[in-house]
Amino acid sequence: LPMENMAGKDCTDVFANYHAAKVYKNMLPCYYVGEVSDYKVYPHVADFRRVRQELLRRGLFETDMRFYWKMASWHALLFFGALYMSLGGASTAVRMAGAAVMGIFWQQLAGIGHDLGHSGVTHVFWKDHLIGSTMASLMGLSTCWWKRNHNTHHVVCNSVEHDPDIQHMPILAVTPRVFAKPYWSTYYTKWVSMDGAAKVLVGNQHFVFYPMMALARFNLYVQSWIQLFSKERLHYRKVEMCAMTVYCCWVVKLATSMPTWLEVLGWLLTSHAVAGLLHVQIVISHWAMHTYHGHAYNDETDDWYITQLKTTMNVDTFPMLDFVHIGLQFQIEHHLYPRLPRHNLRKAKGLVMDVCKKHDIHYHEPGFFQANIETIRALYRTALIAKQSNKGSHGFYESALWDGMLLAG
Repeated sequence: LPMENMAGKDCTDVFANYHAAKVYKNMLPCYYVGEVSDYKVYPHVADFRRVRQELLRRGLFETDMRFYWKMASWHALLFFGALYMSLGGASTAVRMAGAAVMGIFWQQLAGIGHDLGHSGVTHVFWKDHLIGSTMASLMGLSTCWWKRNHNTHHVVCNSVEHDPDIQHMPILAVTPRVFAKPYWSTYYTKWVSMDGAAKVLVGNQHFVFYPMMALARFNLYVQSWIQLFSKERLHYRKVEMCAMTVYCCWVVKLATSMPTWLEVLGWLLTSHAVAGLLHVQIVISHWAMHTYHGHAYNDETDDWYITQLKTTMNVDTFPMLDFVHIGLQFQIEHHLYPRLPRHNLRKAKGLVMDVCKKHDIHYHEPGFFQANIETIRALYRTALIAKQSNKGSHGFYESALWDGMLLAG
């Protein structure tokens, strides 16, 4: 999908920032057919390329494995602490606290899964993929699904027709562009348009945003299994199926160990709601930012670097809280240089900001709570427009679900 979305575009910087130098040396030569003689490099692009070379010179694309050993210890503390409180708790409060700690464990472990998905730990594709696939036994999410979804998102960030991370109709719409007219989703291979059900759901999305984030993990389970049962060629499909089966077994066993069915439900909802912090952290990085139709990478106003900066925000936070945000607070640097290890993103931030200041490029970095406010405002503005939709506008058509809700016919 990323390659399809780059057809006919200049993918120089997309390719350079997504692949190691060895790919240029060992894999690209056989595809050489000629050189473009009138190729123009824009000044800001040249500076961002120099930043990449400086990051390489400093060795910042190399992983400090001590960071991941510390993370492993921290995750083990969370996991076994959650088990201890959930299984050995003498009261409902303690057992629900165990569920909350399990939610924190899942949220934190997702950061490692994200790093592995970008081959940002060992920097060897098959090693990181296999570790991520095996880790599904603790995390419950498919690395195969994640790679398909997330790599597409990176390449066509906030494109209405192509980015799956903003295609949530009929439940959510991050911008009126999503329902301004019917469009064909190249990711889900289906037509998307406004209808009666979407009008109600999108029209109230700002009220249900946080409850939906609390339950969003259940959707990722479904998406993971759909991907694993698809006919697409996948790496380590059987490993992931086995790992996710193990995950389902121990989570169900742990939840049903609660003394009452009410506590079973409470444990599941509490653990998943706390883990929902991850989904909030993910969406605030993009949902309040620029969106567009079609493909970017047309000229100097929407090249790789400008597109990532227009569609992505950072979250300003204290260094001591970096572990809480699992690297998602540096989404700008991550989107510009996806292979950069998480623990080096803060070091890259200054270099990126210098280039933005030099070329008068907006660098958006509100605090966590301000980022949430901006996201809710964007959802609210879109909801107001959705409520005004009528048949004949926005590709609106009659919905059987809507008619059923109204007992029409």
